[in-house]
Amino acid sequence: MKISTDTGKAIGLILIYTALLFFLIGVAAHLKSDFHSRALIFRAGLVTAAVLAALGVITLLFSWRGKQG
Repeated sequence: MKISTDTGKAIGLILIYTALLFFLIGVAAHLKSDFHSRALIFRAGLVTAAVLAALGVITLLFSWRGKQG
């Protein structure tokens, strides 16, 4: 499926900002000292943030590459 470069950039930015949101959720869970599942939420938040950030960066790189070619 072919998407336009503007759509690719928008999807990449949405993925990066969603990754930032999951990172902040993970950090907030880590800082909450009396919450029982904080380690699990912290780890899941960081892993999800890393995956979404990587997908966002890859999508942005492919959208910029498509405009040059």
